[in-house]
Amino acid sequence: MFKSIYVKYIVTFMVIIGTSMILLLTIIGTLVDDYSEKSKNEAVSSAAGALGEGLQTKLERYGTSGSFSSFCDYYESDINSQINAVKAMANFPVTVFIADSEGIILIAHPDENCNYQNSSQIPRSFMNEINNGIELSVFNNLEGIFDTPHVISATPVYLRNNYVCGTVIVCCDVGSISDFAEVLIKTVAISSLWVMLAALIAIFFISERIISPLRGMSQAAKSFAKGEFSVRVPVVGNDEVAQLASAFNNMAQNLENLDEMRNNFMSSVSHDMRTPMTTISGFIDCILSGAIPPEKHEYYLKIIRDEVLRLSRLVASLLDISRIQAGDRKFVMEPFDICEMGRQVLISFEQKIDKKRLEVEFNCDADNMFVTGDHDAIYQIFYNITDNAVKFANEGGLLKLSLNVIENKKVKVAVYNEGDGIPYDDQPYIFERFYKSDRSRGKDKTGVGLGMFIAKTIIEAHKEVIALESEPGKYCEFYFTLPITPEDKKPQKTRE
Repeated sequence: MFKSIYVKYIVTFMVIIGTSMILLLTIIGTLVDDYSEKSKNEAVSSAAGALGEGLQTKLERYGTSGSFSSFCDYYESDINSQINAVKAMANFPVTVFIADSEGIILIAHPDENCNYQNSSQIPRSFMNEINNGIELSVFNNLEGIFDTPHVISATPVYLRNNYVCGTVIVCCDVGSISDFAEVLIKTVAISSLWVMLAALIAIFFISERIISPLRGMSQAAKSFAKGEFSVRVPVVGNDEVAQLASAFNNMAQNLENLDEMRNNFMSSVSHDMRTPMTTISGFIDCILSGAIPPEKHEYYLKIIRDEVLRLSRLVASLLDISRIQAGDRKFVMEPFDICEMGRQVLISFEQKIDKKRLEVEFNCDADNMFVTGDHDAIYQIFYNITDNAVKFANEGGLLKLSLNVIENKKVKVAVYNEGDGIPYDDQPYIFERFYKSDRSRGKDKTGVGLGMFIAKTIIEAHKEVIALESEPGKYCEFYFTLPITPEDKKPQKTRE
């Protein structure tokens, strides 16, 4: 059950919310209890003080001729009225006792909900402190007078010689505090449950919004494993999940393109291997059977040699890709003259250039321009790009090699030709592996669509850039950059 992210997400949130609610209720209950107890302590203390002052005033008028008991009998009506007034002003039920110095209860006004046991005397331990002139605020049941704990406040009443002759005791049941806290906690708990329900509903829809695309991605990934790359995940909104879905769809599109290029590559390689092998096998069989006369053996053996070289180039390209992808090909970074390399590349294509009557331009900012890189790897790229430029150039068109210094201390090496160019739809994929733009094989009868991928991999290993600019039907230009060699690292002979 808990293997699902969806379930984990909801359960986690519910646990967090539930724990938070319980903690909140505990804190609120504690605060309410503390506040109520403090409020009732203040209230009963105030009531006891007010009754004590009233009795003190009356006692002063009464004089010292009689006992405190006779005083209470004499003013019983007034005292009862004052007690009733104090009880009416209280926001909660209170019990009032008037006792003498011995703790004998002379007047009692118990609350109707109070568990007063009709005791006739206040405990002696309690009265001893009162008789010392101490106003008490305690929290107990007065040693059995009450069945439940009470908030109790006691105020002594003095004669003129500061002798404690009586005591006013005001009590309040603690249960009323708990009842108030209980009601408040229940109210908060019910509100919390509604909030929790609303949060659960919100989390349900939010979780579904998050998990649904992930489920779609999981199903799509399973389809990819079966070789079905056409599946896409719906993209809703513009949040992080939507961005992930968009990235997933882009990956699916790239995988689909890669799969298509791989199929095209396999088809191309199969064709390129089958054709020369068929040619080689056919001509050898004809030579062995005598169908080809001896005087033409040399001619057909040259054709067989060309086809073998063609197979060799194909195998070499495939091995080169394997080495690059496996990281086995190491590049030796050293300074070399890129202008001299450009001249050598042009000379190597002299016959092909003359055959197509191409107009050649060689533009170089200086006679010698030193760059840092792997000489053989850069020569391979330079040669391949120039070979493509010559191969696809129009008869009598322009072939231009340019080597120019650009910003950030770089040299831009560009090869331009006038020809059919590259269709706009093919341009984003020219440097992808397995991709071959000339699918009709109209002009490219020897390539296998791996040269540009190898070139891109080599240039990226140099941490440089390779790109193209082309307008179909007019021109095409491939270019790459290389870092200029610092003066102190150039070969010694170039500084003389």
